[in-house]
Amino acid sequence: MFKGALIGCGFFSRNHLHAWRGIDGARIVALCDADETRLHAAGREFGIERLYTDAARMLETEQLDFVDIATTVASHRPLVELAARARVAVICQKPFARSLDDARAMVDACRAANVPLMVHENFRWQSAIQAVGAALRRGEIGQPFWGRVSFRSGFDVFSGQPYLAEGERFIVEDLGIHVLDIARFLFGDVTRLYASTARVNPAINGEDVATVMLTHGPGVTSIVDCSYATRLPRELFPQTLIEVDGSAGTLRLFADYRLQIHSAAGTETRDATPPPLAWASAPWEAIQGSVASIQAHWVECLRGGVEPATSGRDNLATLALVEATYLSAREGRSVEMTELLSAGTREAR
Repeated sequence: MFKGALIGCGFFSRNHLHAWRGIDGARIVALCDADETRLHAAGREFGIERLYTDAARMLETEQLDFVDIATTVASHRPLVELAARARVAVICQKPFARSLDDARAMVDACRAANVPLMVHENFRWQSAIQAVGAALRRGEIGQPFWGRVSFRSGFDVFSGQPYLAEGERFIVEDLGIHVLDIARFLFGDVTRLYASTARVNPAINGEDVATVMLTHGPGVTSIVDCSYATRLPRELFPQTLIEVDGSAGTLRLFADYRLQIHSAAGTETRDATPPPLAWASAPWEAIQGSVASIQAHWVECLRGGVEPATSGRDNLATLALVEATYLSAREGRSVEMTELLSAGTREAR
């Protein structure tokens, strides 16, 4: 049984804690949060008695196999490096870091300490996204050459996470990072991108609309588009819609997790609805299911001694896409990814 501790008992951490309860082979034995009220509330709800307001003290006191860091991005580097020094494996929520320099430092710290590091980049673990990836890997529409990954919504994300309205960066850093990671997952790593962003909602500081064109190494062009300013007749939050054209057919992930495959053999529609979880609640079921899936993947990787699919090292490429998106939108030009990925200290800020 792997013993873990969760650091950060805020809004999203309840999904982590619910998911841990249902995963064989792992158990959360301690919680940490600087806010004592929030900390004790989480402890009571989930029956966890060992509570700490200081992460360093917790790591000194507890015998842990891993820590699950569910705090905001500013605290990620010090907490990851603290865990690495304690020789404790680390899961870290996204966005992984504020800069590529910080991300590289965290990856290096865990590599030097020989401890696993996974980024909680959960969107690619949604049941529908996994179904799309599996269909493409099986070659059901031949070789993909064009794709679109779209997340458009008017959902009020600020009521649960008010800090999202305050930062200079918003949709690309908070949501677009997920959608960009899905594009990487489906179509491979990116060589070049061009992006535009906009702010529609005057009550926030950052951008709430982004459109990115990506050139992928395997010969695929994709469009990633994100919006929290789109008023639809029916709100689809938090669904991601996907289109892929291939040499032998087309794939479409429609609303309500309907996956359509069209090829010479005909047209088939499959159900990619998230599996039911007793603790899930509308409209979050797809995201909550992906949390359970990525945490189960983490335990499998710990047990097998293999690198997680969304390791810290892998996430450097996704984080670089976020930085390149902001750079492209700011300077009005396309960005070659070698500008960021080959640079030791250069930042797209």
